Amino acid sequence: MTPEEVGARLVVLLAPVEATPSVSGGQRFARATVDVPSASWLVAVRAARDDAELACDFFDWLSAVDELAEGFDVVAHLWSTRLRHGVLLRTRVPRGAPTVASVVDIYPGAAWHERETHEMFGIDFAGHGELLPLLLPPEFEGHPLRKEFVLASRVAKPWPGAKEPGESEAGGGRRPIRPPGVPAPGEWGTTPTPAGAGGVGEGPRGGTPARPAGERPARPAPGARPARTPRPAATDDGPAAPGPVADPPARADRTDDDGGTT
Repeated sequence: MTPEEVGARLVVLLAPVEATPSVSGGQRFARATVDVPSASWLVAVRAARDDAELACDFFDWLSAVDELAEGFDVVAHLWSTRLRHGVLLRTRVPRGAPTVASVVDIYPGAAWHERETHEMFGIDFAGHGELLPLLLPPEFEGHPLRKEFVLASRVAKPWPGAKEPGESEAGGGRRPIRPPGVPAPGEWGTTPTPAGAGGVGEGPRGGTPARPAGERPARPAPGARPARTPRPAATDDGPAAPGPVADPPARADRTDDDGGTT
């Protein structure tokens, strides 16, 4: 069945419930998506599993999306191992009282997913019975995946840049961390660096050499290097004859113990 056929089939099964079919993704990743009222959540999940044409016998995952003032979207992905098609079931719960029926009786594998969603978003799953902490310590307060939840790291570390879009008061004061052995900007000469980077050899308008010029070995002046002796060209009779052997450098006279020279 195509994603459009899967969605249309589920809408027929849920009639007269008001369900809205659509298609998520594209090409081979396209998936039927059906939005149902929260009161019909359990009925829709059971219909997708028990209908012979859908036969979604495999529970894949369940999670939620924070839609701010509009509430939370609870999403479950079901799959048919025999017919090789899937469906995304989605329902919306209000922010003030986020509660939806648990599907553990239909898919026991949903227990872990509902516990995580309850912990991260604060959504209650009626009938679950064991919504215990799963990933966070028992003393943790709040729900980290809600959009109004303030991360502690944002309070302790305003760097880098703004904490949220539209904020500009949080400036950068820390230097970027470089891998071992990588020189700092400006270490091997004047290199433009960003304003306010700070550090040795850096500045708002560019870096300065990290080592004084006097510490570097001086280059020989042009023409000061000894000229190389050209090698004789090879002949047809054989390799080139060796050139004249230069006389060894004269040794300085040495005075022996008797006052003579050697």
